[in-house]
Amino acid sequence: MSTDVFHAIADPTRRSILVLIAEQAMTPGSIAGNFDASRQAVSKHIKILLKSNLLKQEKIGREILYHLNPDKMTEVNVWLDQLKVKWEQRFSQLDIVLTNLNANQNENKHYDHEFLGRKGKQKNKGGKGI
Repeated sequence: MSTDVFHAIADPTRRSILVLIAEQAMTPGSIAGNFDASRQAVSKHIKILLKSNLLKQEKIGREILYHLNPDKMTEVNVWLDQLKVKWEQRFSQLDIVLTNLNANQNENKHYDHEFLGRKGKQKNKGGKGI
């Protein structure tokens, strides 16, 4: 039975293992050497990553090497791309709102300046302001 990819990457230790293995294939011992956790704890994380098909294992002689499965990472990337499109749409809408808000503020400043200019001219002509 496979484990959900998102469950597998929910744990920071498993994400760190994926980053390590993305650089190069590693043995369980070399993976465990990068963490303060026990080998058994790291082994449990590796099993979850294997069940989610994020890792592939290759047996070479007496050693087992773990490799990243880029095809499974594509599943994560596709899901993130959907969110990215929605975020970009929202940021575009926010840009429009902010541009309109800024234009309205500039227009109001122009009217205020124009109004104050008239007020000052009237003061100078008659000695009395509005």
